[in-house]
Amino acid sequence: MAARSARSSTTRLLYSLCTASINPAPQTSTAALLTGNFHLRYFSAGSAAAARLREEKDIWWKESLQKLRNIGISAHIDSGKTTLTERVLFYTGRIHEIHEVRGKDGVGAKMDSMDLEREKGITIQSAATYCTWKDYQVNIIDTPGHVDFTIEVERALRVLDGAILVLCSVGGVQSQSITVDRQMRRYEVPRIAFINKLDRMGADPWKVLNQARTKLRHHSAAVQIPIGLEDDFKGLVDLVNMKAYYFHGSSGEKVVTEDIPANLEAVALEKRRELVEIVSEVDDKLAEAFLSDEPISAAELEEAIRRATVARKFVPVFMGSAFKNKGVQPLLDGVLSYLPCPAEVSNHALDQSKNEEKVTLSGSPSGPLVALAFKLEEGRFGQLTYLRIYEGVIKKGDFIINVNTGKKVKDIQQAHAGQIVAVFGVDCASGDTFTDGSVKYTMTSMSVPEPVMSLAISAVSKDSGGNFSKALNRFQREDPTFRVGLDAESGQTIISGMGELHLDIYVERMRREYKVDATVGKPRVNFRETITQRAEFDYLHKKQSGGQGQYGRVIGYVEPLPQGYGTKFEFENMLVGQAIPSNFVPAIEKGFREAANSGSLIGHPVENIRVVLNDGTSHAVDSSELAFKLAAIYAFRQCYTAAKPVILEPVMLVELKFPTEFQGTVTGDINKRKGMIVGNDQEGDDCVITAHVPLNNMFGYSTALRSMTQGKGEFTMEYLEHSQVSQDVQTQLVNAYKATKAGD
Repeated sequence: MAARSARSSTTRLLYSLCTASINPAPQTSTAALLTGNFHLRYFSAGSAAAARLREEKDIWWKESLQKLRNIGISAHIDSGKTTLTERVLFYTGRIHEIHEVRGKDGVGAKMDSMDLEREKGITIQSAATYCTWKDYQVNIIDTPGHVDFTIEVERALRVLDGAILVLCSVGGVQSQSITVDRQMRRYEVPRIAFINKLDRMGADPWKVLNQARTKLRHHSAAVQIPIGLEDDFKGLVDLVNMKAYYFHGSSGEKVVTEDIPANLEAVALEKRRELVEIVSEVDDKLAEAFLSDEPISAAELEEAIRRATVARKFVPVFMGSAFKNKGVQPLLDGVLSYLPCPAEVSNHALDQSKNEEKVTLSGSPSGPLVALAFKLEEGRFGQLTYLRIYEGVIKKGDFIINVNTGKKVKDIQQAHAGQIVAVFGVDCASGDTFTDGSVKYTMTSMSVPEPVMSLAISAVSKDSGGNFSKALNRFQREDPTFRVGLDAESGQTIISGMGELHLDIYVERMRREYKVDATVGKPRVNFRETITQRAEFDYLHKKQSGGQGQYGRVIGYVEPLPQGYGTKFEFENMLVGQAIPSNFVPAIEKGFREAANSGSLIGHPVENIRVVLNDGTSHAVDSSELAFKLAAIYAFRQCYTAAKPVILEPVMLVELKFPTEFQGTVTGDINKRKGMIVGNDQEGDDCVITAHVPLNNMFGYSTALRSMTQGKGEFTMEYLEHSQVSQDVQTQLVNAYKATKAGD
């Protein structure tokens, strides 16, 4: 039943997004603009009419885009962003009753459509929905707050024009808030902040605002102040319009505007002056009025905040409590007032026909079609693909071309630049770009983090092999950070991902959605190997066994790449003359790359290495691609030990929060796990520790932390870097690897 309701809501999203005209111009011209029938007629009537049509079309699409917002809601886990989205949908009339994330009614939040999400009370996938507020259409992507699902956040931010960063008024700026903010910065997303949970014990929005300025380096100021806090939280004062808002009704649906309470007038004036001062630092027009001591009207201040927010120079801070139904409607007004419409955001594509030259997209429906598939979902009706249209129009019956694969797809609905749409039956992978074939553009590739953890997995029953493969294929298409491989020695299927929870979720989804019970091995850390010094190689591969033999000699050296070098493996051909015929060089490179897939220390990939080929010999008859490929593989193994190889392990950035009374026990345990403490803060009665800890020592940590802190401690963990292991750890790992090889 849950799956059906999720599917039908997504189907509604498809039709409403694709067919809803957001702010239509008069009926005939809208139809003409979208179908193009009038286009031909006007052109035949002469150039003046054609110019008029173009002008009319321009006015229409600009008006329609001005009334559209593509926004995301992101935050640290448990900051209340799914609850906030739920309230937004309720107040905009998209849903008619409210359900909590960990609701006792067994329904769960609307945006958490997967059974697992409802059960665990966390968001796993970016759910997409839309709503209408004051004649504006708002497309919303609700993103996960858990570090293991970072790719979902990145994919959502890639296609957004603006975002709401939700911060908890008690927890403040936490590790995942910093990660999410860094991602927003990378994708140049303008944002507004919402300090949530003002009804909670210990709520302190001013502390959180200061943290946003120091930890996130936000140039920010409050646009509201609360009327009371914790149990006394009653409403908000709007500093732009200098009015007080109260939220009445069983679900806070009636917003009552009153004068500011007398006891808050002085504070409100002081905070408004602070707001004007901070915005005028980044907005020249407001600065002029501020410096000449002119009174600043609400309209002038609102326009200045909008200019500064769209330019990503300022972050307005809103406040409220989504759970207590306070402050959500003014936040929606803030989305319309301060976040950009698609026409105000510049997007770039890469022109594949001009060596990936950067092209600025106009964002106009009259340009060539450019759309990005940013999310896939597989359901019982086939694959559902979410597309963000950056330029042009998709019309019923049109063919669109997948630039990444060259495949033609016949589309079924109609939508124009700026919209996010969902379509069935489009075969593609996440991150593919679609055009109408007139240009060969791809959107800039999304950065995909490397997996840090692997598990061996196999189906319990041999009969479920088909579903087992189907599930793994689907998960890979949906999620670029989920990888599937085969262990060449044991023949086991290996799945890799961003952490324990990430892989657990997929094993559980396989059981629920595909009815496949799977057994999993002990989690394995994705170690790497690298070399620390230059080493020469000179290897002759010679084999004669009757008939054509094998002959290939390669000479050169390997050396480590400098720190922070863009690539992990580099092959350089420095051959002079025809010592080795040039047609054999690709086979030599292939051999070295293959050899680097498995280092001799513990069999893990070797990275940060440059291979230089500067000499060699060949035989007129016996030399072949295979002979030179084998010569390269053996040459790599020959010189590898001389290059002083070392093992690299993934190190995680761990943030812990727990009551101060347990500080000794927890820090002692971090030291035991070979962690390095890099930060130690006090937040009220809680201690906040930041540490760098090897992932190999973090298995089962959540259970250990719970038992050390009587269930009061929490932690988040994200990948930081691969760094060299100590000599004793290297010896242990090498001996363990040799023992398993001997056992085989």
